[in-house]
Amino acid sequence: MSKVIMIQGTMSNAGKSLLTAGLCRIFKQDGYRVAPFKSQNMALNSYITEEGLEMGRAQVMQAEAAGIKPSVLMNPILLKPTNDIGSQVIVNGEVIGNMKARDYFAYKKKLVPDIKKAFHALEMQADIIVVEGAGSPAEINLKENDIVNMGLAELLDAPVLLVGDIDRGGVFAQLVGTLMLLEEKEKARVKGLIINKFRGDKTILDPGITMLEEKGQVPVIGVVPYMKLSIEDEDSLSSRFERREEAQIDIAVIRFPRISNFTDFMVFEQIEGVSVRYVDSVLQLHHPDMIILPGSKNTMGDLKWMRQNGLEAAVKKRQEDCVIFGICGGFQMLGQRLADPYGIEEGGELTGMGFFPMDTVLEKEKVRTQVQGTFGKVPGLLSGLSGMELKGYEIHMGRSTVKEQGFDSFCSLTNQLDGQEKADGIAAGNVYGTYVHGIFDEGGAASVIVRELAGKKGLTLEDGLMMDYKAFKETQYDKLAETLREYLDMDEIYKIMKI
Repeated sequence: MSKVIMIQGTMSNAGKSLLTAGLCRIFKQDGYRVAPFKSQNMALNSYITEEGLEMGRAQVMQAEAAGIKPSVLMNPILLKPTNDIGSQVIVNGEVIGNMKARDYFAYKKKLVPDIKKAFHALEMQADIIVVEGAGSPAEINLKENDIVNMGLAELLDAPVLLVGDIDRGGVFAQLVGTLMLLEEKEKARVKGLIINKFRGDKTILDPGITMLEEKGQVPVIGVVPYMKLSIEDEDSLSSRFERREEAQIDIAVIRFPRISNFTDFMVFEQIEGVSVRYVDSVLQLHHPDMIILPGSKNTMGDLKWMRQNGLEAAVKKRQEDCVIFGICGGFQMLGQRLADPYGIEEGGELTGMGFFPMDTVLEKEKVRTQVQGTFGKVPGLLSGLSGMELKGYEIHMGRSTVKEQGFDSFCSLTNQLDGQEKADGIAAGNVYGTYVHGIFDEGGAASVIVRELAGKKGLTLEDGLMMDYKAFKETQYDKLAETLREYLDMDEIYKIMKI
């Protein structure tokens, strides 16, 4: 039977995902088989496993830190918001339908058997399971039938570490207030407090920590500093959305209201001299070298949003002097027409941006598969990609059809589920589109793109630009683990787990 430790937070973005990943890395380094687990995740960043099943990317990141393959066992329930009051509900990697928040609240208790089954299957593979909660366990309106915080801790008989974010201020009130709002049996599960994202001299905190332990009756087992790491964020609270500085090579990602899989572009952030900015207005767009239209959980709604705020027109004006690249939902927008006959998103039809002679129809069945292959003959400014290997995954509701000759695909792919070969990717001038998420991560594709963009401006990049993104991520997980070992009481954590 696996040993279990659970990370809960005083709020969203307190650092639960990162600390879970760090503990996974530490336990792996210490010789244990370790796996992450989050019963219910709400996020628009998702991933497709080898089996063609969908899960949250946060647990994929944590699996990487643990040195194991991602599995939907690590995230049996995924909620992908489609609007402000409802989400697509994915159970065990497959869509079961869209639900309004109130309807899901009434339904979710029926998913407890799925949670238990996934966890027990994971126990067969791991010595230690690091469980991540969601939001805060003190949300009074959500405590009934809870399946992700204290309700899950009771179900799994898991000890809890409670994390507070000092960077936002009020961390003592966060931690003490959360403990006060817990029931006595819930509070008894909290075995340690962690103050996260601290900047400065820890000795300044000592009087506050003494008072915190007196009032909360729970020991503080670590004060973790603010870490400058490049590790995937989980949700829309990502601080990268606030970046505004522009470098020699500037990439602007359109920040749709329902942006999904923005992790596709993190590889560019690691290249010196490159800025990646997320923009949601014409005033922010400026004159980038490349504009990316990312994935969207509501493609038609987000295209209407671009049309209403002027971004569509602004992007079209820049097609002559910069690269435009659409991925998944952003790719669908680049065509002539989008149709939603089954009401998957908003129903009806919508005129696209018109870059490609392509129609997209949203269908009931979601395409979920990993793919690998090569870039074929890539036209235009990004011709340097030609012949390079690529690997990624597809996750979309739509099927796209090109209506004219002369728009050859620039990717040759193999579907990893059935071994079928297929073509993907369309280009017209310096406008490109593909369904493949993660297309920039493999084989130095991002570096080649940056080199071509720099060449267009007459700039010469330094030698050594080509990078191994997977190897880079490994260094980040090791840095995370090293920092946590220094600032967390790992002996106490092992004692809490009875190891």
